[in-house]
Amino acid sequence: MKQARIERKTALGMDQLVKEYIDSMKIASGLNTRRIYAAWDQASGAADYTIKRYFRAGKLYVTLNSSVVRNQLYFQKEALVEKINLLLSRDNLFTKEDPRVSWVQEIVLK
Repeated sequence: MKQARIERKTALGMDQLVKEYIDSMKIASGLNTRRIYAAWDQASGAADYTIKRYFRAGKLYVTLNSSVVRNQLYFQKEALVEKINLLLSRDNLFTKEDPRVSWVQEIVLK
């Protein structure tokens, strides 16, 4: 009786395995959205004042409970977009090639 041979495969690092898992489970869009929200909280410093966040077609819609904070952030929108995208570019869990949920292009404050 002939014994079956087990083929050797190249070892993959955890970062590659996680990316393959995300792709195979098709959860990249939802994960990207969560990473964008986390980047907003970090870049703006307004997590305590943020009531609601919504991301669609490159626009991040943010509802704030303070008109003072909203007014201050209004004048920083372009810098915030750059800072959020910089944070996302450094995030290993952010799938940069996802066509549905990708980079932030604009912030709409409510």
